[in-house]
Amino acid sequence: MKRLHSAGYLMNHIARQFAILLSEGLKPLGISPAQFPILLTLWEQDGLSQQELVEIADLKQATIANTLSRMERDGLIVRKDNPNDARSRLIFLSETAKSLQAQATRIAQNINREALSELSADEQTAFLNMLGKVVEQQKKMIGGA
Repeated sequence: MKRLHSAGYLMNHIARQFAILLSEGLKPLGISPAQFPILLTLWEQDGLSQQELVEIADLKQATIANTLSRMERDGLIVRKDNPNDARSRLIFLSETAKSLQAQATRIAQNINREALSELSADEQTAFLNMLGKVVEQQKKMIGGA
């Protein structure tokens, strides 16, 4: 089973499983896994431009554009003119999206807690630290490509 010794395979598998669990957990709230990183970013700092969301959420422009259109259609965000740049608009959370923050983050935290429950507290800390290092290394690799 060489795939079980492949970091890429295992991380991709974990990501797909998390997406399934998150999708099931957030479905009653009307939130999709694709919308969640955008919501997390806006819950931290509302009123960002689309470009700022691309940079902070570390997602592709096309992905964010499509997801924002669906979120606007679903009443999760509103776009307003940017007073500092007539070429861009700022994205703000709707009252509906604001009201979902506590419930949605609790669902995600519970999924994370249960998924990592087989690891000790020290192992969880080490695992998350290592994943963070891999993410930073891959950002360098992508930026240097």
